[in-house]
Amino acid sequence: MTPRPAKFLPPGDKCVLVTGASSGLGRACALQLARVGFRVFAGVRRLPQGEELAALSPSGRIRPVRIDVTDEESVAAAVKEITGETGGAGLWGLVNNAGIAVSAPLECVTPERMRQQFDTNVIGQLTVTQGALPLLRRSGGRVVNVTSGLGSVAMPFLGAYAAAQFAKEAMSDVLRRELRRSGVGVCVVQPGAITTPIWGKLTDAARRDFDDVPPEAAAPYRTAFGRFLDASDQQTDTGTRPEDFARTVFRALTSDRPRTRYQVGKDARSLYLLKRVLSDRAMDRRLRAITD
Repeated sequence: MTPRPAKFLPPGDKCVLVTGASSGLGRACALQLARVGFRVFAGVRRLPQGEELAALSPSGRIRPVRIDVTDEESVAAAVKEITGETGGAGLWGLVNNAGIAVSAPLECVTPERMRQQFDTNVIGQLTVTQGALPLLRRSGGRVVNVTSGLGSVAMPFLGAYAAAQFAKEAMSDVLRRELRRSGVGVCVVQPGAITTPIWGKLTDAARRDFDDVPPEAAAPYRTAFGRFLDASDQQTDTGTRPEDFARTVFRALTSDRPRTRYQVGKDARSLYLLKRVLSDRAMDRRLRAITD
């Protein structure tokens, strides 16, 4: 049986909110969506960053909105502002992209850093989703949750980040099932390694955090973790670009029958497939070189 060709819904001035739009993947996504005809509310923590982004879109389709996903009052204020500007049309899309990455051996991750990881990547995303749902219901819109290839496989020394991504994957599945009857769709975009500022921030913060770990806790990991961070600094180009991610988000927002998950990049696709075919022990052996 020949599969039905995919059909795409035109942007047609539909409104989309993208969180974490000041740099990296969020920035590329906001620019791409504005370029193809969406009206984009670009969520940023500092308005000057949003104004710089808006200046790159001569169409005037990017509207900066201050939003800190870890601050409930900030989220409520942003939703109120968007509601006032969209009127009865509501939102067609919410792209939950904001996030941070904590890197350390799990034994060395402080409760404070784990809370920051989950507050930003999980609880903050749910807070934004809850606030935006009334607007999404008006248009029968979509939630696109951005996770990672590490939402499929948990890598050593990225346990806090992977735990948050696994949680966001589970949250996405539940939302998709719970919101089905309301007409709001939910899908996940899993980017692999893409050169963006997040990786430089990750390694810089990881080295600072590790310097504060008590020597007796740090000792078993010092050599392997140092090697891991050095490799992250010298990360080879995977060939995947922020624009590839942005085009995938566009497909998730415009396909008439969107997939539940999209992988971006060969590494993300490989991790997703490996998780499906390898046993836990086989995966352990494959990742052993990182900690040896």
